[in-house]
Amino acid sequence: MTTDANENTNKEVAEWVRFGMRLAVSAALHPLEYSKVLIQLGYEPTAPVPGKSMFGTPIMVLPNIFQYTANIRKTDGFYGCYRGLTPKLVGCVFSMVLSEKIADRLGLAPMEDKKDDEPLSSEALYLQFKVNLKRDVVLSVSGIVVSHPFHVITIRMMAQFIGRETFYHSILGSIVEIYKNEGIMGFFAGLMPKLVCDVACVVLTSTTVYLLNKYVIKDKIARQYSAGVTQFAFSSILYPFVVVTTCMTVQGSRLVAGQPPFMPAYKNWMDCFGDLSARGELKRGASMFCRPAAGLGKPLTRNTLYVPLPALAKYN
Repeated sequence: MTTDANENTNKEVAEWVRFGMRLAVSAALHPLEYSKVLIQLGYEPTAPVPGKSMFGTPIMVLPNIFQYTANIRKTDGFYGCYRGLTPKLVGCVFSMVLSEKIADRLGLAPMEDKKDDEPLSSEALYLQFKVNLKRDVVLSVSGIVVSHPFHVITIRMMAQFIGRETFYHSILGSIVEIYKNEGIMGFFAGLMPKLVCDVACVVLTSTTVYLLNKYVIKDKIARQYSAGVTQFAFSSILYPFVVVTTCMTVQGSRLVAGQPPFMPAYKNWMDCFGDLSARGELKRGASMFCRPAAGLGKPLTRNTLYVPLPALAKYN
């Protein structure tokens, strides 16, 4: 009993250490995420300039993610690059703690691989897939729902850069702002596309990894790498839902970034998806380095707002 208790304690400590490291990495990379959010919203502080694609074709290019971040720092200073970090970290902690408690309360314990090198049988592999998929879906859905209000606050704090507002200056002040102007539902703006994206990613990744492990990959180490590669692939495919989530999270607020003329008044997230798809804008922010303003050899068609920051003051 003592040995089992020690193993469980060590496992829990190791899990919290990994979680702490993920938070630290997330905090360090926050300026890049900040830039990515503004790009997803369609804001470009500088006009595209002539450049070349990776194949040498002349195209119009936008600043890469690092140049974009440098522009934020130039405007708001070093600490300005970390706007929205606090609610993001708080949301991550809420998601981690509460989702785990919900899964444990429902009796959804993870089913781990054997410690020896003996591969699982087909029946055991399927049982592991079924048990872990159910747990992962519960963790994903519950984690998103409990942390989404903080996600809304985070995105809107970042979006204030566009119109230079100060509505969302703290977590408490943001809660008051959202509840006063939008009610309870304001805390869940953009929730549906985020749920669709994350749950679809979990299901598709788990199912694909299960099929690969059953029919293709037999090596235990190779299976660990296949899970990460598969998740990355499906995350890339589902990226348009991330852009839609960001847009719908801001819409409905008093921010310039969520209102015409900057953003159309969408009826719902599917309307937003259809509009961005028709304009070829579902991949905004997907590329960190080479960012063509239009497709290779295609005319400039995006309606992104290319204006220096001060020019937006007239919309406040």
